[in-house]
Amino acid sequence: MIQALDLIEQYFLPHTKAYRILRSHSEQVANKALLIAKELNKRNHNDSIDINFITEAALLHDIGIFAVYAPELGCFGQQPYLRHGLIGAQLLNALGMPRHALVCERHIGVGLTADEIATKQLPLPQRDYLPLTIEEQIITYADLFFSKNPCKLTQEKSPTTVRQTVTYYGEEKGLIFDQWHTRFGQ
Repeated sequence: MIQALDLIEQYFLPHTKAYRILRSHSEQVANKALLIAKELNKRNHNDSIDINFITEAALLHDIGIFAVYAPELGCFGQQPYLRHGLIGAQLLNALGMPRHALVCERHIGVGLTADEIATKQLPLPQRDYLPLTIEEQIITYADLFFSKNPCKLTQEKSPTTVRQTVTYYGEEKGLIFDQWHTRFGQ
C-alpha cells in the first residue's frame, strides 16, 4: 500500500485538491474492494483473490487523472477525462506494473466495448476495455459506488442509484452490474 501511495505522490502534490480527492476516492474504493475480496475468499477457498494486488490496484486505478482537464477535481491537463484509464495504464505499464495497468484501462463504468467506442466516437483507441479477472471486476464494481465529486466524496451510493447510473448507458450495462451485485454485493 505504501508503494502505491508513494507513486501517487509522484504525480500529485499532497496539499492539492486533486490529491485529496484522488486519495479519498481511491481509499474508499480499496476498502470496499477489500471487504468484497475477503468475503469471497472466506466463502469460496477456490477463488483465492489476491488481496495485496486488490489494495494496490484500487489505490492506483485513477492515477491517470493528473493528465486530464477536470477543473472541478483540481486537474488541469490537456486530455479528456475519459482517457484517464488509458493514461494510467500507460504510466503503470512503463513502470513494469502490467496487471495494475489493466485495472486502470478497464475500470470505466462496467467496461467499454470497441463497438461502443466507434458508435459513440469516444476519444479512445477502438478496442475492448472490459474487466476480465475477478480482481478487475471487484475493483470496477467497488468504484461504481464512490464519486470523485468533492461534495460527495464520503457518500457511498446505493445499489439502486448505481444501477440507474450504469443503465443510462444501456440496459446491457445494468445486466452486468446485476451479475456483479449478485456475486459481490454484501
